[in-house]
Amino acid sequence: MPRLAFMTFGVLHEPRDHPRSKGFIDRIPSVYATVERCEGYIDRSYLDPETGLHSWGTSICPSFVSPDLYAHLAHTFSLWRDLESVYAFAYADSHGEALRHRHDWFPDPKFPNYVAWWVADGHVPSVREATDRLEQLNAEGPTAAAFTFKVPFDADGAPAPLDRALIKAKIARNGAAG
Repeated sequence: MPRLAFMTFGVLHEPRDHPRSKGFIDRIPSVYATVERCEGYIDRSYLDPETGLHSWGTSICPSFVSPDLYAHLAHTFSLWRDLESVYAFAYADSHGEALRHRHDWFPDPKFPNYVAWWVADGHVPSVREATDRLEQLNAEGPTAAAFTFKVPFDADGAPAPLDRALIKAKIARNGAAG
């Protein structure tokens, strides 16, 4: 069964170790703890604190972002069963709270700040693949190969609007699991 790959991407106002970024960085453990218990969540790329490397590949600066901003980059990369599960996680609980404060840490992006696409069961996408999909979304807009919540596609490549009732149910079940 296909799985949904989902990458978020942002460029912080200041480098990750700057005091202005602290509120964002401090929320990471609670957000990761929340995602681990969410319905539909499968796995994510982990950052090794010793090496600074991600388990699914080295962080890459997309071509539409200046390489001198590398210390400002923040991204997550995960696998899900469906887009409604990602949405239910993204806009509720600790992640939803962090999203409400995003302007404290991130300027309004002039590029997509997330991308979704379907992958075959058993395939673990790389950060390079995710960055390519983000660049494709930036260059071409949403397609079956790289899409958003606003213009979603199913695993067969057909347009597929989000099921709002399912999202609400997943938010409720995720909250009950906490």
